[in-house]
Amino acid sequence: MRRYERCSSLLTSNRPVDDWGKLLADVAAVSAMLDRLLHHGHVLKCGPKSWRTKTVPAG
Repeated sequence: MRRYERCSSLLTSNRPVDDWGKLLADVAAVSAMLDRLLHHGHVLKCGPKSWRTKTVPAG
């Protein structure tokens, strides 16, 4: 609550935001948390492929 609209935060997840309520077993609490996190926020989706497994050419 102290950081809300004062500081930047970065969260990463390998699960879609729609699944968070089921994963954390409290849909109401997750909804309230996401309201704060996503207000003035940006969601970046990287796609289905993992960037960690991408091979980088030598050179």
